[in-house]
Amino acid sequence: MSLDYVKFTPGFGKFMPKEYRDMVEHGPFGKKTSVSQVGTFKEILEEHPMCAGCAMTLFIRLAIIAFPNPEDTITVGTAGCGRLAISQAAIPFVYGNYGDQNGVASGLSRGLRLRFGDKPKDVVVMAGDGGMADIGFAQTLHSWFRKEKFTTIMLDNEVYGNTGGQESGMTNKGQVLKMAPLGKKFEKMDMLGMAKVAGCAYVATVVPNNPRRVESVIKKAVLIAREVGPTYIQAYTSCNIEYAIPTDKVMEDAKDVENDRYAFSEYLTDEAKQHLAELYGYKEYLPKPAAAVTKG
Repeated sequence: MSLDYVKFTPGFGKFMPKEYRDMVEHGPFGKKTSVSQVGTFKEILEEHPMCAGCAMTLFIRLAIIAFPNPEDTITVGTAGCGRLAISQAAIPFVYGNYGDQNGVASGLSRGLRLRFGDKPKDVVVMAGDGGMADIGFAQTLHSWFRKEKFTTIMLDNEVYGNTGGQESGMTNKGQVLKMAPLGKKFEKMDMLGMAKVAGCAYVATVVPNNPRRVESVIKKAVLIAREVGPTYIQAYTSCNIEYAIPTDKVMEDAKDVENDRYAFSEYLTDEAKQHLAELYGYKEYLPKPAAAVTKG
């Protein structure tokens, strides 16, 4: 889990598989890459077993490209569609068993800080709405209340897509699904509000049809989590199978949902703004100069 581990042992490079050589020589490790450069470098996540047209896969791909230091990043997930793709990436992935991903990430983050001191080792949780807001709800919230320093990303497809279409806490009220034929009777959970109440230093909503915006929120969330405290991103990643969205209409659906009920939002604490401005040069968060006083 560092740039040194990624490099070849001298003399052994020629014996490594071509995929591995390509990743070392043309991958993003130790470099500053951007979503705008896709196609010019070997990506950490390329092949996956997800459904054709899956918006979740596109979001995961963009999120991994956006990691500030991919060679120093560990992802944590749980049961659900997302882990099928995340576990194929060329960075370490830890499987948290049925909703305990934020508990696992808490121990992992603390251990890495003890082992590596001030060297940044980023922990990023990526899990679905069922694993995070239903099954893993208690562990998610308690990690925020404890101010654990890692990033939590909800892959919100608003359904249990991996098990046949049951409603989740994040399904919208009234939504009819295969396993909810009478429609959901309760409102969609306000995880954004709970993240703020629990003390997350950065909270954002995003959809995958704006890659530069996805990149921006991921970078901010990871950088803030290193020193300030927990961060939370809620990403709309539709299930085109359970919601019967044609594969060529998935991005159109994302845009419609963004306009209707999933508008981009971003919340930062003052400490988070100061952290980004002073350590990473985010000019938009620098203190505004005091207005000149004019004499009457």
